[in-house]
Amino acid sequence: MSGKKIPPKAGKAVSTGARDRFWEVRIWSGITPAGFFRILWKNRFQIIPRRIGMACIIFGLSLLNLCLWILQTAFYGRKIAKTEIREAPIFVLGHWRSGTTLLHEFLAMDPRHTYPDTYACFMSNHFLISARLFKGWAGLLLPSRRPMDNMTIAWDRPQEDEWAMCNMGIPSPYLWLIFCNRPRPYQEYLDLRNVPPNALEKWKRAFVWFLKCLTVQNPKRIVLKSPQHTCRIRVLLDLFPDARFVHITRDPFVIFPSTMKTWKRLAAYHGLQRPNQKSEKDWKEFVFSTFNHMHQVILEDRHLVDPSHFYEIRYEDLVADPVGQMEALYSHLHLGDFEPARHAIETYMANHKDYQISQYDLTEEARREISERWGAYRQQYGYGGATD
Repeated sequence: MSGKKIPPKAGKAVSTGARDRFWEVRIWSGITPAGFFRILWKNRFQIIPRRIGMACIIFGLSLLNLCLWILQTAFYGRKIAKTEIREAPIFVLGHWRSGTTLLHEFLAMDPRHTYPDTYACFMSNHFLISARLFKGWAGLLLPSRRPMDNMTIAWDRPQEDEWAMCNMGIPSPYLWLIFCNRPRPYQEYLDLRNVPPNALEKWKRAFVWFLKCLTVQNPKRIVLKSPQHTCRIRVLLDLFPDARFVHITRDPFVIFPSTMKTWKRLAAYHGLQRPNQKSEKDWKEFVFSTFNHMHQVILEDRHLVDPSHFYEIRYEDLVADPVGQMEALYSHLHLGDFEPARHAIETYMANHKDYQISQYDLTEEARREISERWGAYRQQYGYGGATD
């Protein structure tokens, strides 16, 4: 059913459907005191009263994280520094809610690949030393499902490496989720193009350090997925000239409402503020403009990649024929024999055959605006044009 929805009252928090249990693990549970204090200071400590308990828990954990980081550095520091990343990573590119998670999981099923799991990304400062101690029982503190969809959460599931950077104290666009009603910090880190040279070098060192830690844990080819990487091909090629890139696209009529829902629920669940009506209105323009920027940047930079190292796939095609599409991907990127991954993908699809993809009922006005503002993307990837 289309039509206008009654907006929430001004000043009221927007309902998200996510449970609000302050004691559960948040994305920032692995942050260090310096990183946590920096974001608090930047946002003038504007924590809402009902999130003070959560903030205190995160601060207490940050002290533990610092101690564990010191221990990991003492035991593994030299080994991490000497570790070589022998095979260039595979990067999954694509806007939020375009199917990057599914594609990431398919690639991670290959026994010749490794990936950053949820524990490594949330506890990025010390996961090499702490996983054996905490990973098992700490799973009880995880929510059973992701706040924005019906996908399960577990410590060993593939996760976005951008969260690792946040917990390491590296600037990231994601940090605005902690204070979602404040101005968004670090937006220049989306594509890294306007980051000052010294800060960019710091970002590179931290990123490579994290990948070296993953290699110490499991010395295989790493598969990485963060939507921000869609805008970072230049920097990623500078670090890994032989890297592979897989860009996944999806119908914008699904991407837009799903992304809006994602930001709302992530901010409500993981933030120290609750999204209000004004911030949600701002997100609409943010989603439109960010999407277009990412589309423009990847069109500009994809020519820098060897054509045999860059592959594009549509989410709709991947869901319709996962085995066939993944086999074609393996062939194009020269990832070796597909057979080791075939059975795992077939088993995954059989186990998730009842998974329900979220449905969105857009108003005619919303569909028209998406068609007009994202018309270039729709034409580029076969989803219609600006006027249909």
